[in-house]
Amino acid sequence: MTTRAMSPLQQRMLEDMQLRGLSARTQEAYARAVWQLAAYYHRSPDQLSDEDLRQYFLYLANEKQLARPTATIALCGIKFFYEQTLKQPWPTLRFVRPPREWKLPVVLSRAEVRRILRAVRIPVYRACLTTIYACGLRLLEGTRLQVPDVDSGRMLLHIHGKSKKDRYVPLPAPTLQLLRAHWCTHRSPLWLFPAPTRRGLAHSLAHDGGPVTRSSLQSAFRAALKRSGLAKRAHVHSLRHSYATHLLEAASTCG
Repeated sequence: MTTRAMSPLQQRMLEDMQLRGLSARTQEAYARAVWQLAAYYHRSPDQLSDEDLRQYFLYLANEKQLARPTATIALCGIKFFYEQTLKQPWPTLRFVRPPREWKLPVVLSRAEVRRILRAVRIPVYRACLTTIYACGLRLLEGTRLQVPDVDSGRMLLHIHGKSKKDRYVPLPAPTLQLLRAHWCTHRSPLWLFPAPTRRGLAHSLAHDGGPVTRSSLQSAFRAALKRSGLAKRAHVHSLRHSYATHLLEAASTCG
């Protein structure tokens, strides 16, 4: 929801999403989808008909040509609003489905991973990206790692996963050594990867700020990828795909 005063309808949708336990990011995405629908028609969304929705989704598919993930978020947000908040199960919402895309994930070789990580110039980003690869983490799982999440006795990392599904992952000994060495450079009492301060890019790191952000880590990865000279269209999540692939390769070799 926006920072301006919310209408009763917006407030109701926000409360419904909170009751369903949706994450803050999901709430924001759903609210934006409904706001964009209302802006397209210049009318309150509770005044729209099923035919209006049909034409809107045709517009998204044929004119906007949204990527499948973006189209899916729009559908889910609008569907939540009408079915949960307004209690109006419009027929259009039951059969609209963005076409499924079948794309192979980008997988990096071990040498390519090392090449990219060596090209990351800021230590906190290099340490975070290395941990994401070594433990097979999602981007946000890596950025939000906290000091208490490290179980050095059992060599495990406690991961606060997607949709509040926590899990433990193996912590390789070299990664534990990396985390300890990196922590000594900032000694944050909470975050393993605290966000650099403006001064910290050259000198020190923030001790009491938040963790590195999603966007800053993505930017660091893109810059390192460019410096590495690799032509692959890789992104941070490619480290997770590569981790899984390398585990399978190692298992097949052992077998």
